[in-house]
Amino acid sequence: MIGYVTLGSNDLERSAAFYDAVLSVIGAKRSNFSERMLMWRTEAGGPMLGVCIPFDESLATSGNGTMVALNVDSKETVNGLHAKAMESGGSTEGDPGPRGEGGFYGGYFRDLDGNKIAVFTIGG
Repeated sequence: MIGYVTLGSNDLERSAAFYDAVLSVIGAKRSNFSERMLMWRTEAGGPMLGVCIPFDESLATSGNGTMVALNVDSKETVNGLHAKAMESGGSTEGDPGPRGEGGFYGGYFRDLDGNKIAVFTIGG
């Protein structure tokens, strides 16, 4: 159902380098881009994650309680994505580990503009 999610950025070039590195862990590549927006996806026609300069040209801000969650295939991928985010200048919002019940395993980080990203697997 979700086609794409965009996160605001105040420095598109810096965000591009961050997400090129972090999303390479899951094989995502840039798919659509313009002067104001960059998009990544893992498969043709699949959902996309994008960063953009806000349309109203005001400063991009991260929302309190707003989070994008990326579903991946394994705990190792959760760990690798979180580690790559830290290596690329992100900040942790929760190290990878089990959360709640039902086999949920996730890690949380903020990108260079403060946007919160969750990476998780269930039973993976």
